[in-house]
Amino acid sequence: MASTASSPHPVPVPASGPLTVGFDLDMTLIDSRAGIAATYRALSAETGVPIDDALVVSRIGPPLEEELAHWFPVGEVAAAGDRYRELYPDHAIAPSTALAGARESIAEVRALGGRAIVVTAKYEPNAKLHLAHLGIEPDSVIGWLWAEAKGEALLEHGAQVYVGDHVGDVRGARVAGALSVAVTTGPCDERELRAAGADVVLADLTRFPAWLRAFEADRQAA
Repeated sequence: MASTASSPHPVPVPASGPLTVGFDLDMTLIDSRAGIAATYRALSAETGVPIDDALVVSRIGPPLEEELAHWFPVGEVAAAGDRYRELYPDHAIAPSTALAGARESIAEVRALGGRAIVVTAKYEPNAKLHLAHLGIEPDSVIGWLWAEAKGEALLEHGAQVYVGDHVGDVRGARVAGALSVAVTTGPCDERELRAAGADVVLADLTRFPAWLRAFEADRQAA
């Protein structure tokens, strides 16, 4: 089982500024595996290209085009990506579910007077469809950013914390100088996340509200 770090905030985070917490989407806030698999099956059926959707959903995180490059010739990846994004709303939204603790984690940020933002590699309109369908309402949604590029949005919004499930999310937090909180609900285990530099590793988001309350109390007392 994943564990917390030895202290609520093992790296210094400035007390100035309102609390802003960033969240990744896929496998952090939502379990989109069934929907993504269904979309790949539809794309495969339409294009005639064999795709192992079980393998695809075992490595969710990086940008769509990186995954498509495993299945399509280089010259066809862009068109396949466009078609995937078109198919996505009809196949991926309904089967996807909120992960345990997701709604409570967003609510806790608000209860502490803060802002919750979603920063994801997913196509932004589709990310918003997921959140609306599941009744999860962050203050902002920023899409089409991966790994270090996520750090740019986190910096722009003044995020002190970024929560994700992938080593790429840890790298994004580092670029922004934000504390990296990782959950093991995605493809990366605790060892991988800690090796990438995660400051805190939690089994899932059910533990995040209590952690955030302690973090914010210490930040304000600093």
